[in-house]
Amino acid sequence: MTATEPKKIPESSPANAAPRRVENGANSGGRSKPALALIKTTREKGEGNGNGNAPPRALPSAPPASLEESVPVDTDAAGARGLAGWLRTFQIVRVLGTMAFYLFLNDYDIRAAFNRRVAERRRLEARSRGRVALFQEWSRDLDHRALDRLIRLVRLFVFRGAEGTAGKERQLEKQAVWLNEHLIGLGPTFIKIGQSLGTRADLLPLAYIKELSLLQDQVPPFPTSEAFARIEAELGRTAHEAFAEIDAEPIASASLGQVYRARLHTGEEVAVKVQRPRLREKVSFDIAVLGRITRFLARFPAVSENADWEGMLREFRSTIFEEMDYAHEGRNADGFRRNFREWRAVHVPRIHWSHTTERVLTMEFIRGTKVTDLEQLKARRISPLKVNRLLVRSYLKQLLEDGFFHADPHPGNLLVMDTGHLAFFDFGMTGRITPQLQSQMIDAFFHVIGRDVEGLAQDLISLNFLKPGVDPERVRPVVEGLFRHYINLKLGEVNFKELTYDLAEVMYDYPFRLPSNFTYIIRALMTLEGIGIVTDPEFSFFDTAKPFAKEFVLRREGKQFRRLMLDKLAGRDADGRIEWGKIWKLAKMAAKTYLEK
Repeated sequence: MTATEPKKIPESSPANAAPRRVENGANSGGRSKPALALIKTTREKGEGNGNGNAPPRALPSAPPASLEESVPVDTDAAGARGLAGWLRTFQIVRVLGTMAFYLFLNDYDIRAAFNRRVAERRRLEARSRGRVALFQEWSRDLDHRALDRLIRLVRLFVFRGAEGTAGKERQLEKQAVWLNEHLIGLGPTFIKIGQSLGTRADLLPLAYIKELSLLQDQVPPFPTSEAFARIEAELGRTAHEAFAEIDAEPIASASLGQVYRARLHTGEEVAVKVQRPRLREKVSFDIAVLGRITRFLARFPAVSENADWEGMLREFRSTIFEEMDYAHEGRNADGFRRNFREWRAVHVPRIHWSHTTERVLTMEFIRGTKVTDLEQLKARRISPLKVNRLLVRSYLKQLLEDGFFHADPHPGNLLVMDTGHLAFFDFGMTGRITPQLQSQMIDAFFHVIGRDVEGLAQDLISLNFLKPGVDPERVRPVVEGLFRHYINLKLGEVNFKELTYDLAEVMYDYPFRLPSNFTYIIRALMTLEGIGIVTDPEFSFFDTAKPFAKEFVLRREGKQFRRLMLDKLAGRDADGRIEWGKIWKLAKMAAKTYLEK
């Protein structure tokens, strides 16, 4: 990212753009202030000081009155059942349904291959039951073959060509543009969903990924007049009272807000993120409508059996409302900075709390290069591979050590400063991992290291990847067989596309599901995998992570062991026993790690 590319600046990380600027009259030398004419400039009696810089005020304990009243999350549930709700439901279903239809056709070969395997298995079972059962299966196969031919004809018509042809690629590109435009038209909630989908190269065609990636920082802006009015309402002072200068145009615009470059009266250059108007009300209404849709889908097991849609919506609702609270985002940034205070290579912009509320966030202005801009990194003599290793290592620390992680690590939220520091932005979307879940994840790591297939199968069960009430023994042989095939391969030899297809077959045929508490963990890891592949086509997340993961596991488990031993020596009940088997594995791992250095 360079100074000449202001439209590619991430939501929370302005770069060197230099649009038209509005300055305080004390510094402007009598120049006109066109943007300030859009807002009130009268100063309340007694507010401010001699240099026009209003004194900082304490953050309110509740959302301050602003351009609109805050709307509780469930307020619009009743409205969603009215005419406006039904119209909105139709709009959403039209866009998301069309996308699902396109994806179904694009991935139909995987489903068709699975259906053939199931049909073959049923025929074998029918032979043992007699001729009548065999005839029934033959009749069912006729229906399935006719439907298969119809779907393939529809796919040929929709994509204007067979798999791998130029015609199909052009259609995918057109579909991606259509989807991008309609998600923007649906508003902030669906722009946010589009951003999430844009990181899932495992689910979507490359044309979709390229187009949806534009939603990270190239969303149409809202008027500056409304942004400045928001600043005035939130900070209790006009823009030129709060800032010595502020740009008249945003340098970045994203799903929930847009960013302006400004300068404080103390001389510090800052980025000011301003929330979109009526955002809370719009998102509340959309989530109420989505709730109706997910409840409807729950009636159809074939659609909802392998995903906890309602749980995912609850997770999304919780996360997006946290993200709309900029004061909460600022506290997340401060916590993240504390966790990395001993890491000189990681930088988190400082929050200016005197200019921050729930709807306006002011932070240190950072210049840098996107982690995926390889040419700019190399021009600055910064190794993309080293940046990628630092990124992977930082996430292992977040997941295995801190239990608090940045849940949206797309390239727009990560900059490499000219000094080589990796800067993280946008802490509105974060995740937390309980100590129990961390321990289970570490157990799974031990099972991978030890090639313990039975242990890995148990991990899937312990981590709730099975539906409630399902007998684990029913699926254990299948999972063990799948792991046994891949566990003996070197990490770099694993074909992840093949693994995805094999897992898809297991997911269709057995009662697995994705737990909602893993939604953002998996999303973050898949995003990191995508960044890594851009940086290095031979990149393997597991190969890169392995030595760092060992280091974190040794440190964490070593602390736990020391605590247990001290409790035993002091005669305290540690509510647990020392697992000598795990200690032995730790010792062997430590010795091997030391010898490898």
